[in-house]
Amino acid sequence: MCSLDGLFTNNRAWANQRVADDPEFFTRLAGQQAPRYLWIGCSDSRVPANEIVGLLPGELFVHRNVANLVVHTDLNCLSVIQFAVDMLKVKHVIVCGHYGCSGVQAALGGKRIGLSDNWLRHVQDVREKHESLLARIQDSPSRLAKLCELNVIEQVVNVAQTTVMREARERGQELTVHGWIYGLKDGFLRDLNISIANDQEIIPAYQSALAKLG
Repeated sequence: MCSLDGLFTNNRAWANQRVADDPEFFTRLAGQQAPRYLWIGCSDSRVPANEIVGLLPGELFVHRNVANLVVHTDLNCLSVIQFAVDMLKVKHVIVCGHYGCSGVQAALGGKRIGLSDNWLRHVQDVREKHESLLARIQDSPSRLAKLCELNVIEQVVNVAQTTVMREARERGQELTVHGWIYGLKDGFLRDLNISIANDQEIIPAYQSALAKLG
């Protein structure tokens, strides 16, 4: 049986180092959670949300799933959005995908991987919606990268159209949804040029982002 003792050792070393650097760190952390940002990202272990934006625990509220999808029947994701918006009063929702996403790749190639096929059907819908654009891209890596970008843009719109976001805007809450993508090969985040702060911006922002993708 594989021992997990090493993880506990790592945890103690991490906690001790935090206290050495900042004796009040855990006291403050236990006292409040006041993030300004909700991060909706992929479950991929190579994309650690806090680390790549340089934020500490307590500064970023996070939801992750395979291929960073926002599905209107997914009560898990919707509950996270509702808690972040209504309870924590975040000001920014960031949908962040990443290049080389295995889930997006499976959906692009029609690869059967099991139960996850049902979930990735939503990425296949994105692929089919933008088939004409993707068909113009000859090499497979570039086509995959483009679908990763398109998937983020579609999920930003999905977030903006949730009842949680609509109700927050109706009561005057300051709230913007953004679409980013992360590069595994260089560690850099890229803005996909879509930010939505109100209902009137949804269609223009979506069309503008697609136009910039070419």
